[in-house]
Amino acid sequence: MTENDHAEHCESCGMPIETGRYCAYCVDESGALQDFDTRFARMTDWQRRSHPEQSEEQIERDTLAYLATMPAWRDHPRVVAGA
Repeated sequence: MTENDHAEHCESCGMPIETGRYCAYCVDESGALQDFDTRFARMTDWQRRSHPEQSEEQIERDTLAYLATMPAWRDHPRVVAGA
């Protein structure tokens, strides 16, 4: 799939999108995919707000497991090590 092809979901976070590979939340100011650490921090922040009862370890474990299903991150060393 090229960047101009229609994609149904962001390859980084899974959010529904109309075009491209990544949603507006997963790219930087220039339109490039954010680095892994930035994306991981933002996704764990969202998980923390959504599930305040979960431990930090569970939040990180769940986020890594989810990222393992995303094309942009499934081969990232941190995801592979944590999945």
